[in-house]
Amino acid sequence: MLNLSALSSSKLFARVFSDQSEFNLNMPTVGQVSACVLTALVVGLLISLVYMFTHRKEGYSQSYVLTMPMLSTLVCVVIIMMCVLANTTAGMTAAISLTGAFSLVRFRSAPGDPRDIAYIFFAMSMGVVCGIGFVGYAFLFFLLVSAVLVIFHLTNFAAPKVQDMTLKVTIPENLNYNGLFDKVMEKYTTTWRLRRVKTTDFGTLFDLVYAVRVKTDADQKKFIDDIRALNGNLNVTLVLYRYDDQIYDTKAK
Repeated sequence: MLNLSALSSSKLFARVFSDQSEFNLNMPTVGQVSACVLTALVVGLLISLVYMFTHRKEGYSQSYVLTMPMLSTLVCVVIIMMCVLANTTAGMTAAISLTGAFSLVRFRSAPGDPRDIAYIFFAMSMGVVCGIGFVGYAFLFFLLVSAVLVIFHLTNFAAPKVQDMTLKVTIPENLNYNGLFDKVMEKYTTTWRLRRVKTTDFGTLFDLVYAVRVKTDADQKKFIDDIRALNGNLNVTLVLYRYDDQIYDTKAK
């Protein structure tokens, strides 16, 4: 039977590195815990290297790269402590407290690439695997998942044949824009839609905003030049991401 008196807070913190066998808690040794934590740290660093390799063209944030080894290590530590105290009253209390603490956590940054979220879960899962002691499996899973990610990156797997972009065209007020750019759109895009019309310069100009899906083999410079030939050589802006009304919100500037 478990000696509950031995679980008092004073004795619990007094035996941090001592032998736990007398309390029948099946506590891992300091060496075992250190090996699991160091493995989680190493695997997290390797995941960050894979992330840097697959994002070297579009760029990446240093803080995000540093987050992955930190996250895998911290998750490993939490899992180890939960496994150690799983069958004790103190463990149940700690688990409930941890659940309440996690429920207060919110991500305050703007939503990013879904691949970035996948890398976060990758690091967390490796921390869980290391935390329960399966160090060998952690390296095995890392090799398998990393190999798939690198292959997807090198082969440009599932890349679309079109690019969602936003086209902003300025025209004079006396120019009828209905159907004006249809032939050019048919040549360089697969689909397009007029999403916004706005007057500028006291009504002397119109700003047209199109959500377009440009063909991957289309020459973007020629696309813009053909638009300029129709709008009187006024401003033409091709934004390299999907239409978002907040982009052109003057109140946000």
